[in-house]
Amino acid sequence: MTDPILIAKSGKQPIWLLPKMANRHGLIAGATGTGKTVTLQTLAENFSERGVPVFMADVKGDLAGMSQPGAHNPTILQRAKELGLADFSGAANPVVFWDIFGKSGHPVRATVSEMGPLLLGRLLQLNDTQAGVLNVVFKIADESGLLLLDLKDLRAMLQYVTDNADQFRTQYGNVSAASVGAIQRNLLQLETQGADKFFGEPALDLDDLIQTENGRGVINVLAGETLMQQSPDVYATFLLWLLSELFERLPEIGDPEKPKVVFFFDEAHLLFNNIAPALEQKIEQMVRLIRSKGVGVYFVSQNPLDIPDVVLGQLGNRVQHALRAFTPRDQKAVHAAAQTFRQNPRLQTEEVLTQLAVGEALVSMLDEKGTPGVVERAKIVPPRSQIGAITPEQRKQIIDTSILAGHYEKTVDRESAYEKLRARTNEKISDAPVATPGASVPEPARNSFFNEVIGAIGSIFKPTVGPRGGVHESVATSMVKSAARAASSQVGRQVVRGLLGGVLRGSRR
Repeated sequence: MTDPILIAKSGKQPIWLLPKMANRHGLIAGATGTGKTVTLQTLAENFSERGVPVFMADVKGDLAGMSQPGAHNPTILQRAKELGLADFSGAANPVVFWDIFGKSGHPVRATVSEMGPLLLGRLLQLNDTQAGVLNVVFKIADESGLLLLDLKDLRAMLQYVTDNADQFRTQYGNVSAASVGAIQRNLLQLETQGADKFFGEPALDLDDLIQTENGRGVINVLAGETLMQQSPDVYATFLLWLLSELFERLPEIGDPEKPKVVFFFDEAHLLFNNIAPALEQKIEQMVRLIRSKGVGVYFVSQNPLDIPDVVLGQLGNRVQHALRAFTPRDQKAVHAAAQTFRQNPRLQTEEVLTQLAVGEALVSMLDEKGTPGVVERAKIVPPRSQIGAITPEQRKQIIDTSILAGHYEKTVDRESAYEKLRARTNEKISDAPVATPGASVPEPARNSFFNEVIGAIGSIFKPTVGPRGGVHESVATSMVKSAARAASSQVGRQVVRGLLGGVLRGSRR
């Protein structure tokens, strides 16, 4: 049996998070500066210690310290003494850094095909008509065997459908040039925000997020500071896509002794901003069902009202830091947060919520039967790793010595929709007769694209060896995996498009 996690102490009474109940999800909430990040860090390093991999986004740049031993801060040492923590000392965690922009971690990519039209439509902020056109484009690409891997593939496919709109009108309905133009403009705007670096290959292999090192779960930290500043929509959609991919890939395991992976969703309000009701319903379904895959999801937000009730009701383990009641909306949030707890007759929950000090919280965890515990006012256990940022030199050393070093850094641009459609256009131009007086029509020019691709394939089939001697799959193997995800059976692709990962769709593999 996996040891329980000491979360906090209410006086001398310990409050435990049972690993068996950790996949029943959770909430960490509170105003800015009340200690949410420290609570998140404590939870993550305790999961890691028990062999559970963790994924989190570092939206403020202060979670990288988990890679370094801490316990040097006098405030932390004083808190450990107050709580009577024996043998409290600093300890580092195995950390892998990721970054969509490829600067502060290993690059993270997905293909357009994997993202699907529903999430991509949300990312592009399309209206119903434009979203319908995008669905048509994906369906035609599926039926034509045209892979959509990066943004240039999608642009080429949009242009192809527009040029042949009359051909598709009878079967799929009208595809207006105005709708396609709006999608193209939004794609351009998305590209200026850096999304072009996210779409492409080699695509992220989810197995690389579920790793252990010397018996400890690896903590995957996504550098989200720049991403949040430039494109918060990309941030929220990427995390939602990642959740859906985990749901699809992982098998059903029921209620394990500990989670297979724990996912922290910081700045959770971004996920539900201006969200369509249909998408919100699918998120609720996914959160409800993904626990049977052994995935625990923990939402981190300033205000519990940022999370819809249907999702909030699925979050059994709760740590509520202080809330401020300066405005009517704040007062409503305090009241709502107080009502979500199993009430303690010895505690005026609503009043206490505005009086909590930094590092204090109202805590309620699920017991062994899955019943929420009575809410308690408690002091959070401090983390053993460093609190705060690390130096660029420390980050670089961790990236360079990672077992994944060099694997995702090399991009691949294989034949897909853009190349095939360009080849068709070239063939049409070559086949067209040239009316030259007194001269015969020349033989059609042969496109040499395929010969070039075949000649380059051999160089990417060699496995790569990391700086610590670890042998991992070649770029070609990653391409094959990507191809399996993006271009499985035609019927399978038609079923999965636009259905938020595995919630309402069949497997693509």
